[in-house]
This record gives sequence, structure tokens and C-alpha cells, in this order.
Amino acid sequence: MRNLITDVGGLNVGHATDLALASGVTVVLFDAPTVASVDVRGGGPGTRETDLLAPDETVGAIHALTLSGGSAFGLDAAGGVAAALAERGIGFPVGEARVPIVPGAVLFDLINGGDKNWGRFSPYRDLGYAAANAAGLDFPLGTVGAGTGATTVDLKGGLGSASMIAATGHRVGALVAVNACGATNFPGGPHFWAAPFEQAGEFGGLGLPHPLPPLPARPALKGLPPGANTTIAIVATDAVLTKAQCKRLAVMAHDGYAHAIWPVHTPLDGDTIFAAATGKRPLEDPVFDLALIGDAVVRTLARACARAVFEATALPQPGTIPSWKQRFGG
Repeated sequence: MRNLITDVGGLNVGHATDLALASGVTVVLFDAPTVASVDVRGGGPGTRETDLLAPDETVGAIHALTLSGGSAFGLDAAGGVAAALAERGIGFPVGEARVPIVPGAVLFDLINGGDKNWGRFSPYRDLGYAAANAAGLDFPLGTVGAGTGATTVDLKGGLGSASMIAATGHRVGALVAVNACGATNFPGGPHFWAAPFEQAGEFGGLGLPHPLPPLPARPALKGLPPGANTTIAIVATDAVLTKAQCKRLAVMAHDGYAHAIWPVHTPLDGDTIFAAATGKRPLEDPVFDLALIGDAVVRTLARACARAVFEATALPQPGTIPSWKQRFGG
């Protein structure tokens, strides 16, 4: 296993990164129309086509999911992904047309030092197109794709991924762009909140600090306006799930944020999680199996959040926020 979301059979991941822009796009492409849902917990989300993912809505499957920087401008990225898929003849047939279903979410990275003077049209549609055409099983982490311009309160954020096999035998994976108002680390130090879930030293192997430090009465928060942060993620499993079960999985997955980021789901964040099921392996028990898959999703997403920050590198622009490796080495 790669310890990437692509360990879940039936999907590929692509990035498009622009370091001068200090932003980018990440896309998940599904090999076949795939059941998915979404859960939004942050107070300032930016999303596209999330209404159709509700369990009672007509469209039963999607073709891709898009994570992007650029705030509201980044919503254009999904249009580029849809264009790339339509060129391949992928989409639901409506007469002679093919309509790809590409929900997405964005994070705010507009004041991170990159050149955002793009004129009349933002570059995100082209970045989405490029990310779709770059999709494959292997992909880098850190300051790439949707995580290019991401930050946390005191360290460079980034793009993270992780995978594991649930107790049921199903594969589970997570992909996340961490641009949190809060922190992934204990105040002032290198230790990650997600340390209890770490596997094979994937984000430094430091464990928890000992003794555990007292928490400050007032947590550090980024001094930005509402909606100027956001952690956006995709979790996936190879299980056969309904849209309602995917919704429950997305709800459970937010505990992964809570184990990795403090504080989280603030009015300043737009925290959003998509859940997808590629339908390779049925459930033996629709209730208990889903609970165990949800447990694995929580663990995996927490690890992916820590990996996003651990693998990040600082942006090349002067005065930008340092990375974990710059500050703590290793």
C-alpha cells in the first residue's frame, strides 16, 4: 500500500501547482460513476454541487471531486475538470451531451504572498483541467495542489493523504488540504495532535509530548476574517455504500479533524468533507461494518492532516510562514 487515498480501488488523484500564484488544485477522478455525499461543519464554506449529494436528491453518482485554493475564484476549477472529462466522453448522457458531475470545495489562500493579479479570468479553470489530465495512482504531498497556499495558525499547511485497512477488511483512504484557523501541533512545539494515530513514523514519530503541557486558556487563531480558512477533505472506501451511508461516513469523518486540529469547525473555517464509496466490496453487516469503516476513516483523516503539515515546504515568496521542517528539522 502507498499510504495514499489511491490505495482504495477505483480512483486516481492529480495535482496542478502554481508556486508563483501560491495556489493550486487537486482532483480525484473515479473510474466509474461513484456514490458520494458531503458534510459541512465550518462556518464559512465555499462549495459547488453539494446539494445534489444529499441522500434524497436525484443524482445518484458523481465522476470526480475537486479541492482548490482561490476561495470563490477556485470554484472555477471544477469547470476545468468537467471539461477534461467531457473531452473523454465521460458524463451522464443527456441526448447527445455528456454532463460530468464534479462537486468541489475551496479554501482561502488569496493573501499568502502569491501573485493574484490574474486579470479578468482566474487561472483555476485551467488548473483544474491540468490536474484532471495529471491524475494517477502516485502523487506528492505537502506544498502541492490544493495545499500549495494553505497555512495553519503558526505553520505552513499543505496537502496530506493516508490509508489503512479497516477492521472489516475494507480499504479506507483520506485526502486533505489543511488550511486551518487553528493548529495541528501542540502550542509552540513539534508534536502533532494526531500522534496517537500515527503509523510507521509517517509524520516524525515523535508521539505525544511528555508530560502533557497545560493548554492555554485562549487558543491561537489566525487573524483573518470569516471564511478565510478552511480544511477540505475527501475520504473514500472500497465498500458498497448507499448515498445515505456515505453521508453518515462524512459526518463521522469530521472527528478526524477534531483529533488533528485545535480548535476546529470555527466560524472562521469552512470545513467540508466529501465521502465516496467505489463499491468494490459489500458489507456483511450494514450497521456494524459502517461503524468500523467510520472508525478507520477518522483515524486515517487525522493522520492525513498531520502528514499535510509535516510534508509541507515554505512558499518561495519572502516573509511567508515557515514549514514544520524549517522550524523543527527532520
